[in-house]
Amino acid sequence: MAADEQNPQTSGYIKGELLHTIFHNEQENFSIAKIKVLATNEEYSNKDIVIKGYFSDLQETAAYNFYGILERHAKFGLQYKVTSYETVVPDTKEGLIAYLSSDMFYGIGKKTAEKIVDVLGDNAVSKILNDSNVLSQVPGLKKEKARSLVETLKENQGFEHIAVHLSKYGIGLKMAQKIYKQYKDEAISILQEDPYQYVFDIEGFGFQTADEIARANGLSLSHPSRIGAGCIYVLQKNIQDGHVYLPVELCAVEVSRLLLHPDLQVTNEMVIERLEALNKEKSIILMDGNVYLPSLYYAEDGVASNLKRLISKPVEHEILTAELLKIIGEIEEEEVLSYGKEQFEAIQKALQSKLMILTGGPGTGKTTVVKGILNAYAEIHNISLNPADYNSSSDYPFTLTAPTGRAAKRLTESTGLPAVTIHRLLGWDGQNGFEKNEHEQLTGKYLIVDEFSMVDIWLANNLFKAIPDDMQVLLVGDEDQLPSVGPGQVLADLLASELIPYISLQDVYRQKEGSKIIELAHLIKQDACEQEALKNDKDFSFIHCNTHQVVEAVTTVIERARAKGVDLKHIQVMAPMYRSEAGITMINQQLQALINPASPSKREIKTKDAVFRVGDKVLQLVNQPEDNIYNGDIGKVVAIFEEDENVDNIEQLVVDFEGKEVVYERKDYANITHAYCISIHKSQGSEFPIVILPVVSAYNRMLKKNLLYTAITRSKKSLIICGQYQAFLRGTQTLDSNRRYTTLQKQLHERLTTVDESEQPVIEEEDMTPYDFM
Repeated sequence: MAADEQNPQTSGYIKGELLHTIFHNEQENFSIAKIKVLATNEEYSNKDIVIKGYFSDLQETAAYNFYGILERHAKFGLQYKVTSYETVVPDTKEGLIAYLSSDMFYGIGKKTAEKIVDVLGDNAVSKILNDSNVLSQVPGLKKEKARSLVETLKENQGFEHIAVHLSKYGIGLKMAQKIYKQYKDEAISILQEDPYQYVFDIEGFGFQTADEIARANGLSLSHPSRIGAGCIYVLQKNIQDGHVYLPVELCAVEVSRLLLHPDLQVTNEMVIERLEALNKEKSIILMDGNVYLPSLYYAEDGVASNLKRLISKPVEHEILTAELLKIIGEIEEEEVLSYGKEQFEAIQKALQSKLMILTGGPGTGKTTVVKGILNAYAEIHNISLNPADYNSSSDYPFTLTAPTGRAAKRLTESTGLPAVTIHRLLGWDGQNGFEKNEHEQLTGKYLIVDEFSMVDIWLANNLFKAIPDDMQVLLVGDEDQLPSVGPGQVLADLLASELIPYISLQDVYRQKEGSKIIELAHLIKQDACEQEALKNDKDFSFIHCNTHQVVEAVTTVIERARAKGVDLKHIQVMAPMYRSEAGITMINQQLQALINPASPSKREIKTKDAVFRVGDKVLQLVNQPEDNIYNGDIGKVVAIFEEDENVDNIEQLVVDFEGKEVVYERKDYANITHAYCISIHKSQGSEFPIVILPVVSAYNRMLKKNLLYTAITRSKKSLIICGQYQAFLRGTQTLDSNRRYTTLQKQLHERLTTVDESEQPVIEEEDMTPYDFM
């Protein structure tokens, strides 16, 4: 029976409110939760019950009718298997207040909801829908909030029927809202006729969900849309592994495996035939035996085209070696330093090249070279390095940038010059667009991009298209670190092409000062790390412990550091993975209890996944350009406000990011997590005075040479490894075998070895944004 045909009088149901979520599978939308039982016609008398089924993001403040059957689990006892569910609009004063003040209605806090119900009564919702002017009777309710409330109520009423029908298939309210926004009243007919269309049109709608709906509706297993949606799903899934494309045959194999069913064998030929049709529809791009999502194909093409454009232009000012030697000598006297031979060669090549790559491990003097390039460029062109000497920022000739906020801050600290994130430099709008592009390019004469190994192909494309012809570019990075989280391996491909001028610094200077951290990093780089190298030193300790002892070992180190007066903000714990008894989640819970325990004097907010408390160290998980806060930034919770303590009448949490305070509402809490322990991937672009690094066999599948190298090189002054020698050594000897499928190197050879540029026209990106299919 369809959900919209069900009612509590004729169907088995339990009316309840969410207590907490026990398990949630994001891909499948399968959840297990405990609810408080408000009413039921089932033979059940307990006050709460565990429910399981396909639903997502149940609101703690809402009531639901869950339809299904009672089942007895062999281990966990009686549970309720949910087949469909619907939100219950409350019919009591208290329930109505909770409903109107829920996250569904932006800007309506509990106090405002109470005023509305006091004035309009228990049938406030129907009164508002009949005549929205009744809200003018509510004292203190601003017109903007009243308008928003009315629009949301009308929208919810408009899609109520659709939401209930979709819940039959385990589609939650948030996804239902996306679907309704896209299709309006056609949502159900499209779902019944071709649910695979949802995979193409609705961001986050999973192939498995569409497949289950299609089978329930009797669609053929060989339906072209099923095969097409499978192709898109496989390509999207492989983005997570960094791939820009898949070979057609491999794509066909993966799609065939995905579509495997006892009643039908989808052959590789059937998949390839569908890929060819999708290519004609421009949903994918087939080229030279490879299959791409369009945004990725255009991104690689754009990077190659713009690199050729930039490199083909001459450097404005050629400098003789003798002249440069004189300038460098003056800089050495002024800065009281002496450049090594390869450092001088790097400075010279950077000044003589339109675009150059500077690489090198820790301690090789990359920062020294970057400062030398800036000073020498200023001397050669007789210009000032001081931004205050220019009338406006657009007149300033130097532009310094990095992928993350922390990396940009490090660049500012090391050079003394202003640096910003790449997203901020390009003016990202928070969605798909950038203010700076091929039509409105960057200003300045010399661009330095630090931590370039972190830049994925999408961001590289947007960056290079915004660089004007007369700007010189220096890309700085360490090729031995982890590649970008996003698709591509831009730095590795540029270096492997051997078509871009580059200098790889080899001489290690800080090692001469006795740094064990630097020594260890280079031993890993050279595949020469053995247990003998793990002996304790003045800046390095290895504390042996097993998996079940990791949390205790880490907390003990923190306790001892605090007892010695070490500022805990200088310490960063990092680990490879979230789950397991030695994972990031468990370590964060224990360190929060140690460093920032609960107290009657400290306010806290409970969410589905965590408890945030004033004083907590937190990590930003997404880019928020409107607040100038970006993925990877670390801050501190400085305040928590209740609904009646701010003008917005909503619960708020305030985080201080090194002087920038950002306000979070409950709907934004998922954008932050605790940062007492962070992932090694999230640490990229950052440095910390003291790093504590657990390394145990429980992490084995994650332990790779580039991961451990990245972790170790985050430490500036002291490194403490807690774990097992063999797990660490095995990791240093394990190469990341996950080859990334990219064609940037090939495209560079095709374009940069072509004499006539007109032979390689730039492909127009027809209605494409760089983050399509993301």
